[in-house]
This record gives sequence, structure tokens and C-alpha cells, in this order.
Amino acid sequence: MALLGGCSSQHYREQADRDIYRILQHKEQMLFGRTNAFSIDTQHSGRDPKDIRWEQLFGESKGGSGRRLLPLDEALKVAVTNSRQYQLRKETLYLSALSLTSERREFNKLPFASVNAGVARESDGDGRLDGGGNLGFTQLLQAGGTISATLANDMLRYFTGNPARSVTTVMSLNFTQPLLRGAGAEVVAEALRQAERDVIYDLRSFALFQQTFATDIVTTYYRLLQRKDAVRNAWNNYEKLRKTRELLEAQSQAERRAKFEVDQARQLELQGKSAYIGSVVAYQTALDQFKITLNLPLGVDVALDDTALENLRHTGLLPVDTGEEAAFTAAVERKMDLLNEIDRFEDSKRKILVAANLLKGNLTLVSGVSLGNDAVNYAKFDVSQYRANAGVQLDLPFERMLQRNAYRTTLITFERTLRSLGLTLDTARDSIRQGLRNLEQLQQNYIIQTNALELANRRVAVSDMLLQAGRAQTRDQLEAQTAQLQAQNAVTQVLVDHLTARLRFLVDVGALRIDGEQWWLRPQALPAPGTPNLRARPAIGDQAVAPPNQVFGN
Repeated sequence: MALLGGCSSQHYREQADRDIYRILQHKEQMLFGRTNAFSIDTQHSGRDPKDIRWEQLFGESKGGSGRRLLPLDEALKVAVTNSRQYQLRKETLYLSALSLTSERREFNKLPFASVNAGVARESDGDGRLDGGGNLGFTQLLQAGGTISATLANDMLRYFTGNPARSVTTVMSLNFTQPLLRGAGAEVVAEALRQAERDVIYDLRSFALFQQTFATDIVTTYYRLLQRKDAVRNAWNNYEKLRKTRELLEAQSQAERRAKFEVDQARQLELQGKSAYIGSVVAYQTALDQFKITLNLPLGVDVALDDTALENLRHTGLLPVDTGEEAAFTAAVERKMDLLNEIDRFEDSKRKILVAANLLKGNLTLVSGVSLGNDAVNYAKFDVSQYRANAGVQLDLPFERMLQRNAYRTTLITFERTLRSLGLTLDTARDSIRQGLRNLEQLQQNYIIQTNALELANRRVAVSDMLLQAGRAQTRDQLEAQTAQLQAQNAVTQVLVDHLTARLRFLVDVGALRIDGEQWWLRPQALPAPGTPNLRARPAIGDQAVAPPNQVFGN
């Protein structure tokens, strides 16, 4: 009766977690030389699903108040802990390892036991008690053979009429081994081998996801700081326009300015006010989307830390000193999705061999031995009274349409995988080429926009002094302020664009490391440049640009 009840569901859950986490740690150590703490438990995992109501989720989404300072490193921790997308990817990895345990089970010793009992009464009045049971195990061998051992007991006892009692016990051992179809570890263990490799693929995919996820959080945070900086710039611009309008009104009253100049200043002031309001709304909308990404209640007033943007300005543009060939070679050796595609190409070749094996006839060796005992005492088996058998079973391959279709499908799948791998490699190389071009363009844009900001600051300072003295045109002052606002926003945007492009390039090359303090502002190891990025591409300096004939290599 204790066995009938079995273990509790909580026991099986904990047992599954132990097995899965052990598998993931072992394979992670094998892949990366390290292990990380991994768990799919959430705040709801320890609760009975019957006690969780949707109204609680409504309350969690609605709730939240107060102000919370959220530095960038803290935002990364919150994202890893709370993000729905991150949790989904962890669960996907867990399920992959869970499937592996099912495949491994096929090659374990699988015990079985059963008990039966009943009564029967016949028309002549005789009654009997029937009972029996069996105990044993079966095991599939990687070569394709199957071993089974059974201890069976049958009892028959009459309780009316003939009171005889009969007890029969049989011990048996059986072995079957395919000789043609389904023989050999490369065929029989293919499902297990594929499940093992699938866990490796999912671990790689999860590692790549961790890189891209962390990169997305960092770049989104900096985009928000960029919008926040644009709000400040828009406010400062509005304040300058308002003061300019007030100055022109005072000069107009003193008949030193024409009224149309005052109207011009007032019109630009209204445009500046509208731009400021629009920048505030855009920032708040983007901040709410970031809260959703972090799975934070929208009612929480999140304050971003401007120190991150100041550190980026202080760091400037980190160099990316590598070449196209070296970067592409490194990507093939390191980037997780490329490694997966290469290994899946190898998988498709193995599937052809497995499908070809199924076209063969089915020749199976069958053998067994059993001992019988008619006594109750199990120690009195007579080993001389055994029964042994051996033989073969042949299934001739007269009809193999399904197997033929499966074989032909694997050949087509192999061709598709081959083309897919070629496309993946070309796409990876193209991403690296585009990344290098984009980084170079952003470096040049940063120099241009920095110079433009310095020039705009000088124009504003000079035109402001001339305006105070009544010696400058209103349009000159207003144009200088507009140029200053645009240059301020452009410099911040180029800084954030370059950071984003550099992190994405590091992901494409497989060189991004997301451990350590402020990893996004640290130089990362890249392969040596080797050959130039593009043939005959001229260097573009600060003061000169290349003419078209040099760019095209004519």
C-alpha cells in the first residue's frame, strides 16, 4: 500500500531539478570552463497553483509607488531577475535538459513490478482464489540489444470443492539483438546523441542570448539617458529663446528693434516650448517601455543615474582595432549561433546514415532461459530443470515506402542544411563588414559633431554679446541657438550610437564579455587586424574626405 501511494509530487519536482541542474552544470563546465548559478524558480514557484488568482497579477501590475534610483548595473540585475523574456529562455533551456533525461532513461535498467488478486466461482459451486505477481527489469543496450529479467509467481487455491493449492514460480532471462536494421550504437543511440547535442546547442543559444540581452539593456538605458539629455537641452533652448524674446521686446519698446523681429522670436519661442513638451512625453513613454522590459510596476517612479552618461563622455569612443578577415575567423571559432549551425550540419549527415539503416531487413537474434518451481520455497529451484531457447527472426524488406520516403527526406534536409550554413556564414561576414563600416562612420561623425558643437557654442556666445549691444540681427542669434541645440543632441547621439555599434560588433565576433564592473565601457580583446578591412580603402582624416574615385578603387 505504501508503494501504491508512491512519492509526493514535491519529491518528483525536487528530483527533476537536481537532475537538470546537474546536467546543465556539467555541460556548462565542459563548454565554457565555468558554471553559473541557474534556477527557473520565480516568486510564484513555491505556491500552490490553485492559490494563485489573476486578480493578484492585476494588483501587481497596478501597484507600485514611490521613487527609485536605478543605476545601470542595478538595472541589469533587475532585468535578469524579473524579465519575462529572460525567464522564458531559462525555462526553454531547462526543458531541453528535461528531454535529455527521457532519452537517457531508455538505456537505463527499467524495473517493473505488478501484483494481481481475484476470486472466481463457477456454475458447479467451486470457487477459487487467483493471485500472482511479477518483478523484473528491462534494459536497452546501445548496440540495439534488449535484456529482460523476470521473476513471476502465480497462485491458485480452491476454497470450495477441491482444496488443492498450486503455486508456480518462474525465473526467466531473455535477450534480443538486431543484426541488420536497428543494430549498432550509431543508429540505436542517435536519439540520445541528438538530445545530448541539443542541450549543448541550447546552452550556447542561452549564452548568446545573455550577451544580446545585456547589450540591449545597456543600450536601452543609454538611449533613455540620451532622451533625458535631449529634454534638458530642449529646456535650456526654450529658456534662451524666452530670454531672447524678452530682450527684443525691451529693445523694441526703446525703438531699437522692429516689431517683426519680436514676432519672429516669439514664434521660435513657441516652437521651442512645443519641442520641449514633446521631448518630455517621448522620454516618459520610452521609460514606461523600459519598466515593462524590467517587469517593474508602471506606478514606480524610476530615476536613471546620469553618471553613466558622464562616464561614457569621459571614456569617449573606445577603439575597435581589428580587420574583417580576423574578425570573421574569430566569429566562426567563437560565436555561439555559428557553432550551432556548423554542428547541425554534422547532425544532418548522421541522420542520413540512420535513415539508410532503416531500409535494411530486420534480422533479430532471440534467446532466453527460464527456471520453474512448483514449490513455495524460492530457495528450491532445480537448476537442472531449465528451458532455453535461441533463434532468429527475419523480416524481409519487401515493402519500404515509408522508410524510403524518410531516407529521401534526410537527403533533401542535408542539402537544405548545407545551403543554410552557407547563408549563415555569408550573413555573419556581412554583419562584420557592416559593423566595421558603421564604426568608422561613427568615429568620423563624432569628430564632425564635436567640431560643430564647438563652433555653435562660439556662435551663440558672440551673437549673444552682439544682440545685447544691438549690433546683431535677431535671425543670427536664433539660428545660432538652433544650431547649438542640434549639435548638443548630435554629439550625445553619436556617443550612444558608437557604444551600441561597438557592443553589437563584439557580439557578432563572439568577443563580448559581460562580467566585471562597467564591462560596457572596458576595452575587450579582439583578434589582430591582419589584412585591411576593405581593398584600396583610403584613410579618412579629420580635415579631408576621399573623392569617389578613391572610394570605388578606380
